Amino acid sequence: MAKRTTPDHSRLDRVVAEARRQSEEREATYRERALKLFPWICGRCGREFSGVRLRELTVHHKDHNHDNNPLDGSNWELLCLYCHENEHARLLDEAVRGRGAGDQTSVATHNPFADLQAMLKRKE
Repeated sequence: MAKRTTPDHSRLDRVVAEARRQSEEREATYRERALKLFPWICGRCGREFSGVRLRELTVHHKDHNHDNNPLDGSNWELLCLYCHENEHARLLDEAVRGRGAGDQTSVATHNPFADLQAMLKRKE
């Protein structure tokens, strides 16, 4: 009969705890910098945050690389929890549709304002 090996849960727990600690330290560093650099306003919906509600303002990495944290904050934007979630959901939707994040192909082909200039001239 073969001897069963049990996984070393304590080692795994230590590795996971260390990874979480490093992630939290890294996040705290760029979050604090971003909050000093930018006004406490969501970059999408324009809501303002202060006091206790400031925790609802998150740092979004524009290139989605959490290790790309330039000191000038050029890869960050402050987004509220809702807009941040929406941004990531939008990217997932694009991936499901088979388009990349940088793909600019248009889905809609109809332009409702195509003849607007001509219509305005006719009204005059």
